Amino acid sequence: MSRRQDGQLRIIGGQWRGRKLPVPTTGEAVRPTGDRIRETLFNWLAPTLPGARCLDLFAGSGALGLEALSRGAAEAVLVERDRGAAETLRRNLATLGAEGGRIEAADALAYLGRPPSAAFEVVFLDPPYETDLLSACCRALADQGWLAAGAQIYIESRAGAELPQLPAAWALRREGRAGRCRYRLLRAGGATATEE
Repeated sequence: MSRRQDGQLRIIGGQWRGRKLPVPTTGEAVRPTGDRIRETLFNWLAPTLPGARCLDLFAGSGALGLEALSRGAAEAVLVERDRGAAETLRRNLATLGAEGGRIEAADALAYLGRPPSAAFEVVFLDPPYETDLLSACCRALADQGWLAAGAQIYIESRAGAELPQLPAAWALRREGRAGRCRYRLLRAGGATATEE
């Protein structure tokens, strides 16, 4: 599979604010979460993020995991099945000197099939829009011990997509729309829904 660099990702907040990093394109197009959505999401997560363990499934460009590290997360595991994209992510972590970042070159669902070494406080779920992976990932996260008590789960989907079937103890906390994207923040253990 051939690889080319296609544009740049800009970190929008925290210690690496303004840093630009290469975005890989490897067979499938990589679709970084936009600046406006990231700003909203990380404002929502601000009370939770410092010192948190984060899991970025379907990492792609690494926009969410890298932003989390920049804003004070203690650890971010970025899971990306495409080997070329994973290698670009490794180089980007090295460029930033991001000691809390780790790349797992693996399929997201296969990765969730492993026993977790520790639970995560924040999980980012942004699979390719044309797939139907959100429900399966949510079930695996809930059933296999991946989540700390009160963990927050961000999901991103096509604007017209319905909320996937959620585990019983999860609740919608926040949601918004931007262009062709709908994004939501959930809490494991329940919360009150609000529209942003």
